[in-house]
Amino acid sequence: MSDAELVLRSRRVVTPEGTRPAAVAVAGGTISAVLPYDADVPAGTRREDFGDDVLMPGLVDTHVHVNDPGRSEWEGFWSATRAAAAGGITTVVDMPLNSLPPTTTVGHLRTKKEAAAGKAHIDVGFWGGALPDNVKDLRPLHEAGVFGFKAFLSPSGVDEFPPLDPEQLARSLAEIAGFGGLLIVHAEDPSRLAAAPQRGGPRYADFLASRPKDAEDTAIAHLIAQAKRLDARVHVLHLSSGDALPLIAEARAEGVRITVETCPHYLTLTAEEVPDGASEFKCCPPIREAANQDALWRALADGTIDCVVTDHSPSTADLKTGDFATAWGGISGLQLSLSAVWTEARGRGHGLEDVVGWMSTRTARLAGLDARKGAIEAGRDADFAVFTPEETFTVDPAALQHRNRVTAYAGRTLHGVVKSTWLRGERIVADGAFTEPKGRLLARTD
Repeated sequence: MSDAELVLRSRRVVTPEGTRPAAVAVAGGTISAVLPYDADVPAGTRREDFGDDVLMPGLVDTHVHVNDPGRSEWEGFWSATRAAAAGGITTVVDMPLNSLPPTTTVGHLRTKKEAAAGKAHIDVGFWGGALPDNVKDLRPLHEAGVFGFKAFLSPSGVDEFPPLDPEQLARSLAEIAGFGGLLIVHAEDPSRLAAAPQRGGPRYADFLASRPKDAEDTAIAHLIAQAKRLDARVHVLHLSSGDALPLIAEARAEGVRITVETCPHYLTLTAEEVPDGASEFKCCPPIREAANQDALWRALADGTIDCVVTDHSPSTADLKTGDFATAWGGISGLQLSLSAVWTEARGRGHGLEDVVGWMSTRTARLAGLDARKGAIEAGRDADFAVFTPEETFTVDPAALQHRNRVTAYAGRTLHGVVKSTWLRGERIVADGAFTEPKGRLLARTD
């Protein structure tokens, strides 16, 4: 500990070996050692003792729509990363669409980075986009440091980011596999969506019927077949269909390189409780029934689902109309994701080590950031959240940091309060007070 500039102590430190009393030494923004709680601290070393508050690694959220530039009235780097920091998230990876331009060329990536520069309260990386006409841009984007490529198999909701048909998917995936990249996929089959009843209006039951589980299941089966044929690495985004889980488990057992995420809203909200006209609950794929939610939790427990991310997809309040067919589809959840997941997880017998695994360790691994992020151990960035898991609060939209304070969690009582968030050994938010932005723009380095 002789080189330590800072020592953080807690009787509950979440480490890869479990939760235990420990002293975490920090030097140069990096964890230099994880030592016994009562280890001697050299004179003059800064120290903080959090007592029984939990010290956990900062979360890594690999599915965030910042929408900046171009739709910054929906969100922006300043507001999104403040919301993330307030929720114990220390790294996000920004999705390539809903900004103008989308992140589909190296020039567009440069524009995105210019929009983010100096505004990020936490570290930010970037996904690229795979479109029908940009196969030639995929390798240059990979070489420029994007963490992988997002594709839709059904309409995205914005005209500038069209979906891939089966032939285009095969072409893009072959190119990405050729340089060892990762394709992350919004998997809903357009023909199954077109065949579903499309009634519109305020009834949530009608919206749910318009996005059936078999649309996800069919698209995932096709993605698995392509990944197997090409020995490609693929990732299923925001899984909501429990019926797809056997397909995924079987593919993985056969050696297909497939990973899967789900989201807090699928794990904590149910179709039965969504009021008609309440389009703050609208997302695609949709929030499904309680029995389906139970299947997702079982898949988290057995490892079929790898990780939990927000899919934070905000819009201005006027786009959340009372008609589920026309309202913008997206849940804003950055600031509340840890508490929401923990509230449900604790009631289902899971511990904080599980939540850290789903929301930090495995998300860091997904993006290739696990050499620096996702765990409290020597050599990783000193990114932390200080969390009181027994404390509760009631969600007040006025207290949220994201730009448009629309939330599906309004009025809900959640367990777990983030007391402070630390980035590379510096406290960036504590009890609602923020420092100036200190985040870095990250690039894939492998």
